[in-house]
Amino acid sequence: MRLFDARTVRDALEALKENLGNIPVKSEEVLLLEALNRVLAEDVYSPEDIPAFDRSTVDGYAVMARDTFGAGESMPALLKLVGEIRMGERPDITLKPGQAVKISTGGMLPEGSDAVVMLEYTQQFDDGTLVVERPVAPGENVIFRGEDVKEGSLVLPKGHTLRPQDLAVLAGIGRQKVRVAALPVVAVISTGDEVRPPGEKIKPGEIRDMNTYSLSAQVRKWGGIPRTYGVVGDDFDGLCRVMVEALASSDLVVLSGGSSVGSRDLTVKVIESLGEPGVVVHGLAVKPGKPTILGAVMGKPVVGLPGHPVSAMVIFELVVRPLISAMLGRPANYGKINVRARVARNVASAAGREDFIRVKLEERDGELWAKPILGKSGLISTMVESDGLARIPPEKLGVGEGEYIEVELY
Repeated sequence: MRLFDARTVRDALEALKENLGNIPVKSEEVLLLEALNRVLAEDVYSPEDIPAFDRSTVDGYAVMARDTFGAGESMPALLKLVGEIRMGERPDITLKPGQAVKISTGGMLPEGSDAVVMLEYTQQFDDGTLVVERPVAPGENVIFRGEDVKEGSLVLPKGHTLRPQDLAVLAGIGRQKVRVAALPVVAVISTGDEVRPPGEKIKPGEIRDMNTYSLSAQVRKWGGIPRTYGVVGDDFDGLCRVMVEALASSDLVVLSGGSSVGSRDLTVKVIESLGEPGVVVHGLAVKPGKPTILGAVMGKPVVGLPGHPVSAMVIFELVVRPLISAMLGRPANYGKINVRARVARNVASAAGREDFIRVKLEERDGELWAKPILGKSGLISTMVESDGLARIPPEKLGVGEGEYIEVELY
């Protein structure tokens, strides 16, 4: 393998997949109240109809719809009121032509009825006569048995990320627990003798560790559990020890820094020393983030990100996020929100390379405009100021002012 034999992101991920084989999706059973934002590891079928009976959607009177046809204020339908249905009870009344039964929202319709007249379109006389001043059609103001969910139907598919409404339907079919993908544990390691934790006072030539915090937050955002190892200095044996520990206790290892080709950039050497196949890809045809490493050790993916905070965050989205999605069994593009906008200035790009430009979105005359936030990949302020990333594809030599581009929002 040649250093900086830059590949496209797609080719790089395919090469890593070939060396890893199928990434397994581990699963666990959790209580329904703990399942929000978790990814289903099973297809869920309904064991019953929802609702389990014909029910009213309004307060009013259960009737035979044909008894109300032609009813109006000047010529109402007159029906005999024969009882009331209490909530949570099965009615023992069988409705006959010309009869009506009082019913509340959610109440079970009596046998023989097929519609409900809303309370406000009726009057009741003391002798038990119900005056209906508006007709109803069959099925009006009624949800029939199984109309919401039918017994045996697929309710939610494997790989679906659970939302509040999904928990509602699971509760509705009687589930108290659900099998979901286990959250992948992602080791986060920052490297470099010059890097110090945020709480320490720094000397000239030193910088504070930002990557541990940004990358850990990205892991958590996309469904993983970050396990941080702090800052490891430029020491081969020390980094090897931390890597072995991280590989033993995590599903994926992410390092930042040390991915270039300088004499003190140890990531390649460490990964190669830990077992076959080791480094699979070194270099991506992207900007920012060219000196990225993809490797496989002990059957687990290892990603070496550039040390600059912007590059590290951009490459995380391109490479690490799809790996986390694969471990959760959900689509690689889960969570992507793209908008179309006009670029606010000319931006040059090199042929054969994907460029990702930080942009701030502005609205002008009813259209979105993407204002490039230009700056070096060591400037975290460019990420803070921007709203998303605009992609310039490798076949283009840039984009011109006013041209439409796709922006992926953070």
